[in-house]
Amino acid sequence: MKQPQIGTLTLALAAALAIHPCIASAQDDVSKSDDVTTLDPVLVTAQRRTEDANSVPLSLSVVEPEQLQAWGSALQDVRVLGARVPSLQAESSFGRTFPRFYIRGLGNTDFDLNASQPVSLVYDDVVQENPTLKGFPIFDLDRVEVLRGPQGTLFGRNTPAGVVKFDSVRPAQDFDGFARFGAGDFGSRNFEGAVGGPIGDVSSARLSVLYQHRDDFVRNTAIAGDRRGGFDERAFRGQWLLAPSDDLEVLVQVRGRDLSGGSAIFLANLIERGSNGIVAGFNDRRLAQDALPALDVESAGANVRVNWDLGDIVLSSISAWESVQMFARGDVDGGFGASFAPPFGPGFIPFPAESGDGIPDHRQLTQELRLASDTDDALSWQAGGLWYDENLDIDNISYDTLAGSAQNGVARQRQDHTAWALFGAADYRFSPEWRIGGGLRYSDDRKRFTAQRLVSPIGAGPIGPIAVAPEDSDLSGNFSATYSPSDSVNFYARYATGFRAPAIQGRLLFGDVVSVADSEKIRSFELGAKADLFNRRARIGASLFRYEVDDLQLTAVGGSTNFNTLINAEKAVGYGAELDFEATLTERLTLLAAASWNRTRLDDSRLAVQPCGSPCTVLDPVGAVAGTVRIDGNPLPQAPEWIANIALRYTQPLAGGEFYVLNDWSYRSEVNFFLYESREFVGDPLLEGGLRVGYRWADGRYEAAVLARNLLDEVEVVGGVDFNNLTGFVNDPRYLGAEFIVRFD
Repeated sequence: MKQPQIGTLTLALAAALAIHPCIASAQDDVSKSDDVTTLDPVLVTAQRRTEDANSVPLSLSVVEPEQLQAWGSALQDVRVLGARVPSLQAESSFGRTFPRFYIRGLGNTDFDLNASQPVSLVYDDVVQENPTLKGFPIFDLDRVEVLRGPQGTLFGRNTPAGVVKFDSVRPAQDFDGFARFGAGDFGSRNFEGAVGGPIGDVSSARLSVLYQHRDDFVRNTAIAGDRRGGFDERAFRGQWLLAPSDDLEVLVQVRGRDLSGGSAIFLANLIERGSNGIVAGFNDRRLAQDALPALDVESAGANVRVNWDLGDIVLSSISAWESVQMFARGDVDGGFGASFAPPFGPGFIPFPAESGDGIPDHRQLTQELRLASDTDDALSWQAGGLWYDENLDIDNISYDTLAGSAQNGVARQRQDHTAWALFGAADYRFSPEWRIGGGLRYSDDRKRFTAQRLVSPIGAGPIGPIAVAPEDSDLSGNFSATYSPSDSVNFYARYATGFRAPAIQGRLLFGDVVSVADSEKIRSFELGAKADLFNRRARIGASLFRYEVDDLQLTAVGGSTNFNTLINAEKAVGYGAELDFEATLTERLTLLAAASWNRTRLDDSRLAVQPCGSPCTVLDPVGAVAGTVRIDGNPLPQAPEWIANIALRYTQPLAGGEFYVLNDWSYRSEVNFFLYESREFVGDPLLEGGLRVGYRWADGRYEAAVLARNLLDEVEVVGGVDFNNLTGFVNDPRYLGAEFIVRFD
């Protein structure tokens, strides 16, 4: 399909401007005497200050607490956000940790614990850089904001695709809290609770906790009595807010996580050869593996956020510490035995593969200072700086499954990473209708990395230490123009650039090379419209975008040696459209709907990678180097062309309380799992639905509900392992459960 050019996008914006009178007329036709509930403004901090989402000149989606609670009621982790807002995909080969996010097709399939990702997760204003930190569970949140497109000015490096931003419920002077109890299939138990309120006249506090448990529910036919699939997750967040005056507030937060279990279940020869279908006779309650998996994660963090009003200027300081230790071990071949040591299965197992990855030591420190104007003047501005320092140790381990899982390979990585940045942004309203804004950020990034192999699982001997020290700096920025013909309608155009710092891949268990990817840079152009319709009874946001990435960082995953290699593609192109819509259809019926269309393409005629080592059917042409295939023109991995969502909520007064029904559906089209194209390693379209039926009484103090997730019990392959056999893993099964909630104030 021919890609839309800037002229096409400009014509689209002109058409939108032209239909504005029709929108206004339609709103005027709605009777003001109609008692349909109006929509409250949605406040966001996408530009590091509190604003109405409709006035922010960039494509964004906001997920409210009720949506998060409904999606997460089946004990879902942070991946539940994937395919539930426009242009956002999420997946993981580690299970409940190490989520990999993709926005507008840009992401990273790398499974190394040092992987660099172009989607940044920001938790209460603190960036979570290591991919394991990004898996912190979602609970007691005020909202989640998904910011699409480069966010390099205000959020920094490694945000060329966008930002997923989490904001916790803050302490307040009003006493309140809740307790949420849930139970359901697979012996699942779920508890989430929070309590907060004043401590004297000038301070307040809030404590939030989470506990989730699921029994092992998948029977292992290769080991008598063995069952898998269960986990225990515990997390907490404590906050103390001190506000000795109207001009000063200090917010202190500590949080922690303890996860045991919940690793991905790899299934040997799950995919039917010659197609991407699941083999006949598959049962997602059974597996056959001869190695024991493990997943243990402990993380902790603390931050101090200070806001000091100096009159017309506010000084903000954010000081943060993050740490994570983890170990994951998996039966990567997904089966038992080997062709040279029968019996083996399911299907043909050429050789066993069992590996583990761990972070024995990690520490991240960040310090941000920011000055921002606080006036009603036409000009508003902010400026500041960030300092970042991280130390990271990684262990890569191989096991000989046939020898009782004896350790037969060890490699280690060490990285010291420092970065700093200076930034400034301004917004100027030079008439009631027109506003312009923009900003610049200078970033400096430096890494010192060493890797060595102590023991080789394939007899290659020790190697290293190998040392590399990539560094780079960049000036990125953005410019936007907003036209507001009325208080309820905004049109905007935005140009933004972004920067992802050099990345390193040093998994030396099965290779002898430490690969380094050069910095990538993105240029993005976006046109959008946002409007409140029908006297604030409906809200719409729409955007068109096109981007080009130079020196795109890619990870060539797997192949016959199961070795990750970083490469740079000369260019990648993406374009598409996004839509968010919300409406109160009647006094009792509300609608949420969203959709996105994305096309991505690699543009590098010389780029070639090693394809699968398993017996998959490769569709790409042969490369110049033996054993490789050319991937020029391929879509980016894990980049669905279509994402669509719809949710309906119906309420009915009943017996002094409120009966409600909430039904939601999410859809994403097919995705490639790897850079090369094959018949087998393609995920089919995935449609998942949820239903929640409940009753609230005593002014909402009590609530009881029954619920279902994955209503149709869809079972689809959502990821693959391509070096041994046609291994894959599937989405979570259908879940039926019930909840009881108590709210107090």
